[in-house]
Amino acid sequence: MKLKSIIVEDEETSRAILRNYLKKYCPNVDVLGEASNVEEALILIRNHDLDVVFLDVEMPYGNAFDLLDKVGDVDFETIFVTAYNHYAIEALNAHASYYLMKPISIDELIKAVDYVTEIKTKEDALQDQVLVPKTNSVSGKITIPQQDGFEVINTSDILYCKADDNYTEIYLNTNKKKLVSKTLKYFEEALSSSSFARVHKSYLVNVNEITKYIKGKGGSVMLSNGKQIMVSASKKSDLLSYFK
Repeated sequence: MKLKSIIVEDEETSRAILRNYLKKYCPNVDVLGEASNVEEALILIRNHDLDVVFLDVEMPYGNAFDLLDKVGDVDFETIFVTAYNHYAIEALNAHASYYLMKPISIDELIKAVDYVTEIKTKEDALQDQVLVPKTNSVSGKITIPQQDGFEVINTSDILYCKADDNYTEIYLNTNKKKLVSKTLKYFEEALSSSSFARVHKSYLVNVNEITKYIKGKGGSVMLSNGKQIMVSASKKSDLLSYFK
């Protein structure tokens, strides 16, 4: 699959190195343009239908996060390329697909491009389709603690779980909500044998209740009750692997 891309980097030498690496080691990447600052990058992004943006963090007149804020919700993947590792958390929160450190490792660059290629291939195959999971709902039950004992619920009745500090909100297909004094990590492990996917640091969803995947900066899924939930870039590949 061909990936349409741009390079956003204020140092000409760094742009040349990345451009040459991509040409030699990642021939499926087409570099449509290069930008040295936020304003130049905005023009390129608005004038091209991109699959991936290689993005330096620190630039004149604004940084990578300023650029992403100005762009809004788009359907390209972002590969951060920086000499500073302290931006990793911000990059994760900005739904970065990959985080490359300078000097660029060729092996890591290839891994980053392969990851984005896999994501875009799956997204294109699933876009605008009614999603059919590879696995059916597991007929099982789970217990949730209560002050006077515990309640047994069918795992197939759970639409999604949402983190709330050290508590978890469980949303059921009966329009009921349960607040449980267990972390989302607990339920991720408890439901690991069922068709549940961690799509975000705050959400665990029943894959069988997903009706649509929507491309975007991080992407999102639509559930059978109309609820739309954001998907983290780091969780996207795992989620899409559930579908045919």
